[in-house]
Amino acid sequence: MEVSSLGSLSAALSPVEVKDAANTLVLKKAMDIQAQNATQLLEALPQVSSNPTHLGNSVDVKV
Repeated sequence: MEVSSLGSLSAALSPVEVKDAANTLVLKKAMDIQAQNATQLLEALPQVSSNPTHLGNSVDVKV
């Protein structure tokens, strides 16, 4: 549902329902923007270099 379709809803719904629908649309849009920003931040992170092959293959456990 787009914001432009909110006008057609207003004729069929009560003012409270219209307000709820508008609030839901704004929330969904804000969540979409946050998801896009998070994706951009993750893509901007530098690639981590791999450890040498002899590291991380075993765990020394002492009590």
